[in-house]
Amino acid sequence: MHYTHTVRQALGFLLGLTDEDATVRIRERIALPSPEPDGPEAVQRRLNQVWSWQKVPSSVLLWILEQDDPELNAVVWRHLATDAGLRRAIARGVPFGPGRTRAVRVHRVPGEEPEVPGSYVRHGLVGALREAGTMAAARAATSMVLSRDDWRTVTAADAERPLPGYARWALSVRPDCPSALRAQFGSHPKFTHRVRTAGVLDGPADYATAHGPAIGVLEILAMGHLMFPARIGAAEDALRPLVREHLGEGEEAWAVLAQLVGTFHGTVPELVATAGAIA
Repeated sequence: MHYTHTVRQALGFLLGLTDEDATVRIRERIALPSPEPDGPEAVQRRLNQVWSWQKVPSSVLLWILEQDDPELNAVVWRHLATDAGLRRAIARGVPFGPGRTRAVRVHRVPGEEPEVPGSYVRHGLVGALREAGTMAAARAATSMVLSRDDWRTVTAADAERPLPGYARWALSVRPDCPSALRAQFGSHPKFTHRVRTAGVLDGPADYATAHGPAIGVLEILAMGHLMFPARIGAAEDALRPLVREHLGEGEEAWAVLAQLVGTFHGTVPELVATAGAIA
């Protein structure tokens, strides 16, 4: 059976959640080639593959930035065409990893820092946010919220007197917006749904279990150990019990999964359960 590269990655990721002895036997049954060794050339090929990702949730990009790796930051840059704030942070070397303070110097960024908005020059950070009367102005102002100190300043300003709606929304859909500040902005289900639709996720477990189509999610998760190793464990822990319950070591269930994965439109748990039920 011929598998596309994406399907090979998806099946390989799910097989990695089973027992190692069963993995070899299942690979033989479904004619899935052995995984590529993690040499420098293989890693570079995988990094090149990321350029072709069509739509990556912004939270996934933040998990990659949390590695504070200049090479990975350069990869992420091209997926941030509409996020001037994160682009500015990358250009300035702002660290994203918890507790890190050392600047991350990126030399291969294919572009320059976005222009500093005039409202920020005239009124400062909080003043620019309060002045924002359009979504474009709000996005420009929020692009100057970069460091942890900036986020603390914004949180205190909003607590003292709520920021305008445009500014609040532009801040809330930044994936690096602190969860406490986002909760301060609102907790209505409609607000929460809009934030999720904008690509802001609760975490890797949420992404692995509640988003689709499955093949796209699995393609990104299969790169997790390379792109966001500090986060991938949570996704694996969320899926492992489902894989063992519905697929286990049954070769026929894995054979059905191999046929379904490339065109299945539901979530990963729905894919796994469907393959198990058919088998």
